[in-house]
Amino acid sequence: MGRTNETWLEQARREMSPRKLEKQIAIASAACTVFGREGYARASVDALAAAAGVSTRTLYNHFPDGKAQLFRTVFTWTSAQVKDAQIDRIQAVLDPARLPRPEDLERDLVALARSLVDLMADFPDHFALVRHIHAEADHVPPEVLRAWQEAGPEPVRRALTEAMGHLADAGLIDTHGDAALAAGHYTALTWQAIVQLSHYGILPLPRDETDRLIGGGVAAFLRAYRAG
Repeated sequence: MGRTNETWLEQARREMSPRKLEKQIAIASAACTVFGREGYARASVDALAAAAGVSTRTLYNHFPDGKAQLFRTVFTWTSAQVKDAQIDRIQAVLDPARLPRPEDLERDLVALARSLVDLMADFPDHFALVRHIHAEADHVPPEVLRAWQEAGPEPVRRALTEAMGHLADAGLIDTHGDAALAAGHYTALTWQAIVQLSHYGILPLPRDETDRLIGGGVAAFLRAYRAG
């Protein structure tokens, strides 16, 4: 499942024995695969338990609220992992201490979008979950949807909004007073468009098509936001 969500592990280590923690991680990891394949509504408790190699009783011992609690644990866990990777990549490219020169801005915005697109290959189980949650949002408990937004998308939006603000402060772009809107437009025009076309990485686009879409999206973004 990729890099571990340290906050969740720290809490779990305080509350349970190493053996119980190991079992809970094994159940959550197996559930990630099942949910990614079947979605939330179709995944049964029996199938989740079988994938983890435990009885349904053992599953309920670890996750008393059953499937909803397990799905929330898995989804917020993977969302936090992907969030960390996304923010790392945003900060690596748009570090306020070493912002790009004006002539390099387009190149760096393209590089950032490519690195965000590559996360679909790095975290395939998570993006399979995201695909399902969009397809069956009406069947997913509202608290799970809120927990997902708080664990992943919202911190990423804030990080990208902050980065756009730094670019504006440096005179590289003009956000017209709305850095959050500029961040949303950049996302929609670049990696989010590819996420949708590839069905969250299930059907990856050819590299030249990905490059064409990213290049065109960044060019469109800069036509609207480049300073001066």
